[in-house]
Amino acid sequence: MTKRDKKDQSVTSDSKLQPTRKDRFLPAELLGISAALAVFVGLIVLIATREFLLAGVSFGIAFIVAVVLMALFALAFKPNAAEVHDLQEQNGESPDSPKPPTH
Repeated sequence: MTKRDKKDQSVTSDSKLQPTRKDRFLPAELLGISAALAVFVGLIVLIATREFLLAGVSFGIAFIVAVVLMALFALAFKPNAAEVHDLQEQNGESPDSPKPPTH
């Protein structure tokens, strides 16, 4: 058994490290929005051309493009100091508390 197999119980059982419901459902929201956009594009192509194959290909391309763009937009978001302070207040954290070190 290596050191990597042994997990520090104080780290894994800490409730502060658990993601919030909003954090857990964000990927599902992004996929849902992307799917809705893809369905819209697929229906428009199906109504315009009446070809199921072309509508299916358009649906797939639109879904992939929408997922990639949503991921890029999510990564590009960087909150300013006022937004960070507001987020910490909403999460019930003290804005002056030291931040945990990142690796």
